[in-house]
Amino acid sequence: MAASVSLVLLALGSGLGFAEISPWPGHGATATTFAITTAIWLIVMQWVSSGVGGYITGRLRTRWHGTHTHEVFFRDTAHGLVTWAVATVLVAASVATSLFSVMGSRVHAAGMPPSPVASAAQGAGSLADEYSVDKLFRSTGSATNGEASRDPRIEAGHIAANAWTTGIVPDADRSYLAELVAARTGAAPAYAQKRVDEFASDTLKSVAKAHAQADAARKTAAEAAIYLALSMLVGAFIASVSAALGGRLRDEHL
Repeated sequence: MAASVSLVLLALGSGLGFAEISPWPGHGATATTFAITTAIWLIVMQWVSSGVGGYITGRLRTRWHGTHTHEVFFRDTAHGLVTWAVATVLVAASVATSLFSVMGSRVHAAGMPPSPVASAAQGAGSLADEYSVDKLFRSTGSATNGEASRDPRIEAGHIAANAWTTGIVPDADRSYLAELVAARTGAAPAYAQKRVDEFASDTLKSVAKAHAQADAARKTAAEAAIYLALSMLVGAFIASVSAALGGRLRDEHL
C-alpha cells in the first residue's frame, strides 16, 4: 500500500510539476518556486504514503497476548519502519527502471551518446589536444607560410577549444589569429585584431556561461538530494508512528 500510494502521488506530482514549468522565458514557475514546491510535495508524498502503509501494518497484525506494552509499541514501530523501508526500495527501483528505459529509448532513437554535455566536453578536450599539435608546428614567420592549402577555421576551432578548457586566450594566439584573418579576408591588421578580440570575448563568455549553468545544476542537485533525504526521514517517522497507532487501535477495539 505504501509503495502504491507513493507511485500515485509521484505521478500526480510529476504531472503538476510539468504543468507549471515552461520552456518560454518569463512563463511558468521560477526555479526557486519549483524547488520549494518539489520539496513540499516530496514531504507530503512520504507523509501520506508512509502514514497509510504504517497504519495498515499495525491495524492488520494479530494481538499479542501476555506481551508488555513497551514491547508491543516497539514491535509496532519496527513493523512500520520495515514497511517504509520496503516501500522505499520498491519505489526507487521502479523509478530507476523507468528513467533508464526512457533514457535508453531516447539514445537508441537519436543514435547519439546518452549525455550531450559530456559528449561536448569530451569533444572540446580532443580539440584542445589537437591545438597543442597545431601550436607545435605553427609557422615562426607569417601565419600563412606553408598553410595556404589548409582551412584556417580548423585551427581557429582548436584555439577556441583550448580556451574552453583553460578559460583564457593567450596573446600569442590572438596575434596569430589576427594574421590568419588578415591574410584570409584582406582586412586591415587593426580590423582583423578587432575581430579576433570579439571572437575571443564571445568564446570566454560562453565558457563562463557554461560554468555558471554547471554550477547552478550542481546546486539544484544538492538541494534535491537534501530535500529527498529530509522527506525520507519524515516518511520513516510517520510510518513508525502510524503503525503504533494502528496497533493500539486494534488492541482497543478487537
